[in-house]
Amino acid sequence: MTVHSDLSQVRQPVALAQGLPNAHYTDPKVHEEERQALLFGSWAGLAVCAQVPEPGDAVPLEFLGVPLLLLRDREGTVRVFQNICRHRGMILVAEPRKIEGAIRCPYHSWCYSTKGQLVSTPHVGGPGQNTHDTINRDALGLIEVRSHIWFNTVFINIDGKAPPFEEVHADLLQRWAEFDQPMVHGGADSQFTLDVATNWKLAVENYCESYHLPWVHPGLNSYSRLEDHYNIEQPGQYSGQGSLLYRQITGDDGATFPDFPNLSEQWNTGAEYVALYPNVLLGAQRDHCFVIILEPLSQSQTREHIHLFYATQATDDALRQKNAALWKTVFVEDIFVVEGMQKGRLAPNFDGGKFSPAMDGPTHCFHDWAATRIAALRAQAQAQAAP
Repeated sequence: MTVHSDLSQVRQPVALAQGLPNAHYTDPKVHEEERQALLFGSWAGLAVCAQVPEPGDAVPLEFLGVPLLLLRDREGTVRVFQNICRHRGMILVAEPRKIEGAIRCPYHSWCYSTKGQLVSTPHVGGPGQNTHDTINRDALGLIEVRSHIWFNTVFINIDGKAPPFEEVHADLLQRWAEFDQPMVHGGADSQFTLDVATNWKLAVENYCESYHLPWVHPGLNSYSRLEDHYNIEQPGQYSGQGSLLYRQITGDDGATFPDFPNLSEQWNTGAEYVALYPNVLLGAQRDHCFVIILEPLSQSQTREHIHLFYATQATDDALRQKNAALWKTVFVEDIFVVEGMQKGRLAPNFDGGKFSPAMDGPTHCFHDWAATRIAALRAQAQAQAAP
């Protein structure tokens, strides 16, 4: 695969840098390259644990075309498997359901435990013969995908080569250590999806920065102003923005959500919003948190999965619904921006854009991470191709 995008200017300091070239939003060859370098080769977000709340719950998912099965096993551990039978590659689970016994392939009835072990191979040795010398069940369990749970989010590493999650993201785990505590998903009225005609990276780029607040989010900016925000930049890991003036949502009777316990004083009026590379957008506040998982459907289509979490199950229904509606309004306000930028990447003379050193540092941080990983993949391919 030959790719010609020039990344030299992307990796310059922010004052000198340009953004990723158009090809990274429009060229199918680059999209395939990024699939390997950015999404399969790192810890990407797949789902939240609340999607499989009880033992035996199973949800089939796709990640960039790869069929996966999100499953909570009998002991309560959340696992991710490739959603295929080891016999002929048949899809095992087509719809979300409870696994009451074993995971049975609908083709030839090979069966697997919720831990992925192959436990039954009917007639594999001929009619009435359920074993065969060449069929080693111990070696033919489901293919488990490397996964890690943090912030109620299921992260996966498809190629299996990334360093441990705890090492890659040690800085953010320490920064938000106070939120390493139980969180309760708000339920059906605290989750929604948005389908957006844009490349997934543009959703990350927009989320990273607060520069656009006065014009795109006038309601939000009325109480959490641009001047109340600060940049967050951790090269190679994450970036985003923080607010010094977080205002709790209140009900008509003045009620608020219970705070997460044992938070330090910075969270009394502060909040932080971080893009954890590659595709997870996180929000941390004193009384609720949220997770946005960006699912790249294609090079120009992204599905945003939004989930809201609270400190306790006992939250006011009307207030919880009001909070979800508020956040949905904010996230919908961003759609015309990211879709407009996607259309703009079809302009042949656009050079990737110029960054404001004061305001665009978080976005440049993301571009630099992407360019660095892509350059490393290219160097590896060239080394392997060398005689």
